[in-house]
Amino acid sequence: MSTAEPLDVLIVGAGISGIGMAAHLAMDCPGKTYALFERRDRLGGTWDLFRYPGVRSDSDMFTLGYAFAPWRAERSIAAGETIRDYLERVASEHGVAERIRYGRKVIAADWDSTAGLWRVQADGPDGPETHAARFLFMGSGYYDYDTPHDPAIPGLERFAGAVVHPQFWPETLDWAGKRVIVIGSGATAATLVPAMAVSAAHVTMLQRTPTWYVAQAATDRMANLLRRLLPEKWAYALIRWRNRTLNAFLFNRARAKPAETGAWLARQAEAALGPAWRAEDFTPPYGPWEQRLCLIPDGDLFTVLREGQASVVTGTIAAVEPEGVRLANGELQPADIIVTATGLKIAALGKVALSLDGEPVNFAEHFWYRDCMLSNVPNFAVLFGYLNASWTLRVDIVADWLCRLFRQTDTWRVDVVTPVLPEDHALEEVQPLDMFSSGYLQRARDIVPKSARTAPWRLHMDYAEDRRELTAAPIDDGWLAFQRIAAPKGTFGQSGNLVEPAEPA
Repeated sequence: MSTAEPLDVLIVGAGISGIGMAAHLAMDCPGKTYALFERRDRLGGTWDLFRYPGVRSDSDMFTLGYAFAPWRAERSIAAGETIRDYLERVASEHGVAERIRYGRKVIAADWDSTAGLWRVQADGPDGPETHAARFLFMGSGYYDYDTPHDPAIPGLERFAGAVVHPQFWPETLDWAGKRVIVIGSGATAATLVPAMAVSAAHVTMLQRTPTWYVAQAATDRMANLLRRLLPEKWAYALIRWRNRTLNAFLFNRARAKPAETGAWLARQAEAALGPAWRAEDFTPPYGPWEQRLCLIPDGDLFTVLREGQASVVTGTIAAVEPEGVRLANGELQPADIIVTATGLKIAALGKVALSLDGEPVNFAEHFWYRDCMLSNVPNFAVLFGYLNASWTLRVDIVADWLCRLFRQTDTWRVDVVTPVLPEDHALEEVQPLDMFSSGYLQRARDIVPKSARTAPWRLHMDYAEDRRELTAAPIDDGWLAFQRIAAPKGTFGQSGNLVEPAEPA
């Protein structure tokens, strides 16, 4: 299969990022032709892939939801299936659903500079396909859908029971009345433990290092009251502003005063856990928000630990044995099921092989531009959301900016736009992932694009500043080069005006 005519925009991925970009196109650039290529059989991305018990948001849905599509469910910390239903609603209301092409895995994309088109290779339902698009938007997420992080736990293959990873949860797994060990202590483990403890004989959360937790009501009573008193859009905007502000305050407070914030979080956990509290299990060796703060809705993890349905063990694994996990101190933790909640593996560009006129593009050799484009890569954008706030906040502001870019290039009647960064740029490089010590981020330092200290050549983690920047920055900022393919050599850069080629004598 091949597209008869080039698409204006090809969106890779029908998860939060792809659906958000498509909805903005439908609203702000209704004349653009676009399609979403989704490798799975349903939309939703993360919220369709993960099916483990209790899977839910780790952010409130008033900020994880789109700015243009109010969250209407009662609970603000929502189950995975409810989030997928929300995405279905958005896709249906904005005509996105009919543009999704399922079962299409994009393998490679090559920029043809002569034609001003991306030549896209995909594995489709009936075999290999070739497509053409003027602009390519990668909304494929940031982790490897095929391969999670494997910490190489010694002896795991000798375990006599079932071993499962949350990323590939088997529908037939029965843990009722069984002893379960969940290896890990991050958001996935903190979700699995209370969900499985309801029917398991006992669940043990086996951690090498503790995590900072914060309990929050799953239902936001103030938000629900405002929704009854105010028009929907007003209430939603107000709640989003409040939640963004509170989250930013907590993050900045934690980074500025880690000891004070850590002591506060520890007191909250100790009060909730009662006799189950042990400082060595709930006091990490790093400051709050050096890794993502783990949200506990309605204190559910604390409840099952306090009531003895689950327990926390802190230690190093010596080896897995047929009957359980042997720790370095010699203690055996017996188990019938082991869940390896050991983290994600980041994948650049959804593992799509990107090239320019046949020359491979090394993602890590390019700088971010305006939080979404890459230096010296034409007609291309990739979405990498916030690590210290809701991912979707970046989707909205980037999609707004890209639609503004598309409208401007249409007005100027240009076909190609490239953020041009000369080799002698002298930018001071920083690593945005170094803000966080999480293992999955540190393992990815060498595969993510470069970031400068200042705009526009950076990936920033401050939503309020990014929003102001992307709203106010002119499209013609002196860094973008524009080209008309129909007019040979009609190219310019860093000038603000298209230079038309001279007419032949």
